[in-house]
Amino acid sequence: MAETRLSERGRILRAIKQYGQCIELVPLDPNFDDISVGLYFKDGVGTIWTFAQNPGVKNRVERIRDQLVALGGLLPVDGAYNQISFSCGELHRRPLRFLIMLAVEKSPDLKPSEGDIEIKDLKSDLILRADPANINGRWIYAIGASGEAKTKPMRIIAVTSGFVRYGEMEKLDKNQVAFTCGQRHDELMRLIISYARNVSGVQDMLEANALRGQMTTGTLGFSQT
Repeated sequence: MAETRLSERGRILRAIKQYGQCIELVPLDPNFDDISVGLYFKDGVGTIWTFAQNPGVKNRVERIRDQLVALGGLLPVDGAYNQISFSCGELHRRPLRFLIMLAVEKSPDLKPSEGDIEIKDLKSDLILRADPANINGRWIYAIGASGEAKTKPMRIIAVTSGFVRYGEMEKLDKNQVAFTCGQRHDELMRLIISYARNVSGVQDMLEANALRGQMTTGTLGFSQT
């Protein structure tokens, strides 16, 4: 038993040295044998990696990579089945954490949204939206809402703050945000808007996921960074 744990720890350390920092560990893949799946980043390249050796695992990892591309607008790395990068060259860490959870835990057939960046508010009848505009060479998203509600101004402010928190975006005005890279990332915005509308619920989810991740990494013998 001790020899097995030492062997696992050695494999983990080699993977971290090769692929870099663990951005997120998803403890259970409900779509493939409940394996754990990690996303690592090094020198601008992200790697989807699992220590599982189940038959068909390579195809599963490639499917997850394809979902990161489709749902998050990332670029596949040529010649690799499990690597991605951002066109802007930056690491958008927190959106990536949500993205890898989505790609692993949801149906492999999940399709990306298209059209306007909008979603039904959970706390009112408003339709929340984020409208992109290129201003002086930088892409800025204006957060707004259609419909009527007494809380409309406050909801816009709250959702804007949600984008700052969960998208790691810069707040430029009371309802304007931008990614630190200044580039357009509509796919990430479609992802983040569902979290930005429900800060308290998302925080509970993140804390539960963090606990599960700690239990898994503790069992393997290392801690997430």
